[in-house]
Amino acid sequence: MATGKGTATLQVEIVSAESEIFSGEATLVSASAMMGEVGIAPGHTPFITRIKPGEIRVATPGDADDLDVYVSGGLLEVQPHEVTILADTVLRADDIDEAAIEKVRAEAEAALTGAPSGEIDYAAVQQQLAEASAQLQLVKKIRRNT
Repeated sequence: MATGKGTATLQVEIVSAESEIFSGEATLVSASAMMGEVGIAPGHTPFITRIKPGEIRVATPGDADDLDVYVSGGLLEVQPHEVTILADTVLRADDIDEAAIEKVRAEAEAALTGAPSGEIDYAAVQQQLAEASAQLQLVKKIRRNT
């Protein structure tokens, strides 16, 4: 695909169980994959991977605002001119309640350090902590850039 200016673009679809979050063109997509951070440009080699809780950044062509969203995990499929993200949960940066997330993070940290062994589900609490930390990191990053 190409825009009128001759710039190569990708078709990007970001969907969650609740709804389609984004459908449009992009010049670059960044995500936190299980293998590490990935940047996907038009013509990228095809692959499929799981994504970790964290930021998805979609650089849009022209004067359109870039998209920053938080995903709690999911799948990323890359084709040479198409990127599809199937996410468990997606939140736009504006929808993240920083105070509520900070409370969840603090409660998860307290559970990990204060509960007697065997009384908590460590995997679930660690997942909760990872998600809260990733959401807070995205909010802070966006505030620094505005």
